[in-house]
Amino acid sequence: MMPLARSLSVTSLNGLDDWDDDLDLDNSVLFEVAWEVANKVGGIYTVIQTKAKITTDEWGENYFLIGPYFEHNVRTQVELIEPPNPAIKRTLDSMNSKGCKVYFGRWLIEGSPYVVLIDIAATAWSLDRWKTELWDSCAIGIPWYDREANDAVLFGFLTAWFLGEFAAQCGDERPFILAHFHEWLAGVGLCMCRIRKLPVATMFTTHATLLGRYLCAGSVDFYNQLEAFNVDKEAGDRQIYHRYCMERAAVQCSHVFTTVSQITAIEAEHLLKRKPDVVTPNGLNVKKFSAMHEFQNLHAQSKNRIQEFIRGHFYGHLDFNLDKTLFFFIAGRYEFSNKGADIFLEALARLNYLLRMNHSDITIVAFFIMPARTNNFNVETLKGQAVRKQLWDTANAVKEKFGKKLYESLLVGNLPDMNKMLDKEDFTMMKRAIFATQRQSFPPICTHNMLDDSTDAILNTIRRIGLFNSSADRVKVIFHPEFLSSTSPLLPVDYEEFVRGCHLGVFPSYYEPWGYTPAECTVMGIPSISTNLSGFGCFMEEHIADPSAYGIYILDRRFRSVDDSCTQLTSFLYSFCQQTRRQRIIQRNRTERLSDLLDWRYLGRYYTYARHMALAKAFPDNFTYEPHEPTAASGFRYPRPASVPPSPSLSRHSSPHHSETEDDERYDEEEEAEKDRQNIKQPSVSNFTQVPEWRKRSKKGSDAGNASDTSTPTNPSSPSDLSSPTNSIIEERN
Repeated sequence: MMPLARSLSVTSLNGLDDWDDDLDLDNSVLFEVAWEVANKVGGIYTVIQTKAKITTDEWGENYFLIGPYFEHNVRTQVELIEPPNPAIKRTLDSMNSKGCKVYFGRWLIEGSPYVVLIDIAATAWSLDRWKTELWDSCAIGIPWYDREANDAVLFGFLTAWFLGEFAAQCGDERPFILAHFHEWLAGVGLCMCRIRKLPVATMFTTHATLLGRYLCAGSVDFYNQLEAFNVDKEAGDRQIYHRYCMERAAVQCSHVFTTVSQITAIEAEHLLKRKPDVVTPNGLNVKKFSAMHEFQNLHAQSKNRIQEFIRGHFYGHLDFNLDKTLFFFIAGRYEFSNKGADIFLEALARLNYLLRMNHSDITIVAFFIMPARTNNFNVETLKGQAVRKQLWDTANAVKEKFGKKLYESLLVGNLPDMNKMLDKEDFTMMKRAIFATQRQSFPPICTHNMLDDSTDAILNTIRRIGLFNSSADRVKVIFHPEFLSSTSPLLPVDYEEFVRGCHLGVFPSYYEPWGYTPAECTVMGIPSISTNLSGFGCFMEEHIADPSAYGIYILDRRFRSVDDSCTQLTSFLYSFCQQTRRQRIIQRNRTERLSDLLDWRYLGRYYTYARHMALAKAFPDNFTYEPHEPTAASGFRYPRPASVPPSPSLSRHSSPHHSETEDDERYDEEEEAEKDRQNIKQPSVSNFTQVPEWRKRSKKGSDAGNASDTSTPTNPSSPSDLSSPTNSIIEERN
């Protein structure tokens, strides 16, 4: 097994506040190239969209995004304008006069960055000529049937054409040009920039390796066999060799190679044969998710919306207390094993057994939000919401009649005769409503009609483990095979509102280069379970001394068997169920305070570092880069909270009153919050390493401290007896 080595150029936040940059950005231009610029396909769209604001703030009018032109996207996302930069305008005019279709505008997102959109269809006539050039220069052959790869060739050559034309149009006053390419779909452009010897500094960021995603989908022991893979053979066997070559060529040609997490850095080193220069973690625009300290109120409001759905979905079987019901969820692409849905379902079955054996009054409703092939809503599910609405209307009608009689009785100074307040008609109406709520079948598992019901992985696993939403089950399962929407007639909430209303996000992924879903949970104050095979989990484990105390549970899927990982996940879930309401509130407060750690205002500095490195490598006569080897140092780490972590094993009494009394003595929200604010703004370190100097040769640079954390992450052991809450993982960590 390979250790998770700390050997990258930048691996912690230490010293970033002290950087003294005197780089002259007025004489530099940044082009960021990605297939997902103003074109939502996957997670890279979120990265670029949320990062645009801080990049625009840094580079101003010298920042441009380059992406593909799709009319349906431009109509809703882009305002087409004339380029204010004369060189950009001359470049567009030149390319358009030669048969290209290149558009310029502002992307209508926060920061309003400039975008250059290239219509690849307009130059499809050049595809064969460019594929020949790619073969002659790079020995990469693209098969005719792979449309996505053909699009990548067109996009890459047009991007290189644009960058070369821009450099030529600038003439003698040419600025320093930096081009940052994301993923293999943009990689051909980087390769052609280097082959044509364009005066461009290049960066390449891989958010997930192509081969890694394919290998993990094949149920292999991926991370422990990385060194043994014959990468050429594996790519060929999966008929993606040409794509793999495009990705690997871009990695090898770039001045600076970055990736989004340490776990992906190890993967890239073995599969793409180059060690990343910098790890650039993904951040979020926290303003978008912050709620001005009202996130607890928003949680309650959103939870009420979910509870209304539950009342309808479980009509006739609503024999559990909604005030003692916890909502867990998993969301993302429908990759059953990669996203950890398999281990989550198994853990839910074990959790159901534990709650039943211990006669717990807690009920769990687990949501699976994963889009699959469906043809419509399930009729029984829609009926449930109709029955709930009918009951609500009946109750309101009776309440109105009752209120009118009560008002008239009080108006004449008489106390009402309760036996005459409701007449026979009212009782008949209520009996009909109660009769309508009777059902013989169990509440449905799936909210939609699945096209492949008999072969669906989630439904088949549910059939195997026997979680059918029966009255005896303490764990209920709802599979919603469609993305959430506020316009849905079933569950009318958008994703953000749904996340706020849940109690715990569960993401036990096996392959997750970063993981935006747990990050979004964190900035909304919702605890989550991640793994040490996800970029987010590794990042949090590195920067927080006791992640579980802050509502970040890290599941060990790297050095444990599947069964042991499932046992650990069950323990996390069971210990969470034992928390009192107050303990959960305290934990949500702590989770929300980690938002700053995931803000682009902090994480954007990794990209700043990488850009400076690329400029220094491409233009050594103008920028100086002094490489260094990182030494052992203590990195930025949130300490353990001042008060006792919210573990149920530490509450000596079972009554809410006594629990609150104890917590009041140990927990001071404002005091803890102030300590955490100090920690993230002024991290305390014991050792420092040298940060490379970035400066113009004519200016004097300054050194800044940088340290990286080499401490070994704590991997909690599995409890010996899951039926006892005192053996929770939180207690073992403390």
